[in-house]
Amino acid sequence: MGNFILKAMGTQVVAVANQKGGVGKTTTTINVSASLACQGQRVLMVDLDPQANATSGLGVEKSQGGSVYESLVGDALLSDQIIQTSYKNLSVIPGEVNLCGAEIDLPRMEDSLHRLQRALHSVKMANVFDVIIIDCPPSLGSLTLNAFVAADSLLVPIQCEYYALEGISMVRQIIDQVRDAGDNPTLYIIGIAMTMYDGRTRLSQQVLDEVREHFSDIVFETTIPRATRLAEAPSHGKPAMVYDPDGLATAAYEVLAGELLQRLNRIEIAPDNVVDATALQNQLPVQNQA
Repeated sequence: MGNFILKAMGTQVVAVANQKGGVGKTTTTINVSASLACQGQRVLMVDLDPQANATSGLGVEKSQGGSVYESLVGDALLSDQIIQTSYKNLSVIPGEVNLCGAEIDLPRMEDSLHRLQRALHSVKMANVFDVIIIDCPPSLGSLTLNAFVAADSLLVPIQCEYYALEGISMVRQIIDQVRDAGDNPTLYIIGIAMTMYDGRTRLSQQVLDEVREHFSDIVFETTIPRATRLAEAPSHGKPAMVYDPDGLATAAYEVLAGELLQRLNRIEIAPDNVVDATALQNQLPVQNQA
C-alpha cells in the first residue's frame, strides 16, 4: 500500500447500514474499524444493534447497562460507556439487548430522532477520535433513523446476490426523507461496499455489474470476497486482520478502509494499488454454473 498523508479534520461519523440482514454489515463494521485503527486512525465503534455482534466480534463482553441506551432515553454521558479494546486506536461503545427497548421508548420522546446526535456531540467535540463508525440494526426503526440523523455519511454493504438493489433503494428513500424533513440535510452515501463476492459464480459478477451500472459513482473499487476464515473470525472475538492476517478478505478490508479514508478527505495520496478482490478471485477454478 502507498503512503498516506493525513489531513487535520473534525471527527467524522459514518453509519454502516442496510435493512436487509445477512449482507455483511456487522462484518464490514468490525473490519473497517480495525483496519482504520491499524492505519493510524483513532476509531470509536458504536454498536447500535441489540444483537451486539459487533461488540462480541471485537472480543468485548456484552454487559447490561454498558451501551448507548441510557444516553438515548436518559441523560447518561455517552463518554462513560466507551471501552478501549485490546487493539491500538480502537475503542467501542458496546451493544446490549436493552437496546430493543429503545425502539419502543424513542418514538414517545420529544425530538426522538436527534437523541443519538445529541449524545455523540460531546464525544465529537472532544476530538479524541478521528472516525466514529456506527453499526446499525438490520432494520429501519428508531435506532437506525437516529444513526442516519447523527451521521455525516453512510456506508452501505450489499451482498453479491439477487435483491441487492432492493436494499440500497430503500436506504436511499430513507435518506431522502431525513434530508427533506431537515433532520440531516447533508447526509449522503459515502460508498457502497460489495460483499461476499464469489468469482466462481456467474451471479456474483452479474450483481456486481448491475450495481456498478446503477451506482458507479459511489461503489467502492474494492470488493470483499466470500471467505470461510472471515466468517469464522467473529466467533473467536477477533477482526479478520488478527484471525487471518494473510487472508484475501483481510487484505480487501484493509484496502477498502484506505478507500474510505480517501473519500473522507483524510488522505491526499491513495494506495498505490487498489486491490480488487474480483480480479484475484477470478483466478480461482470456475465451478459449473446453472
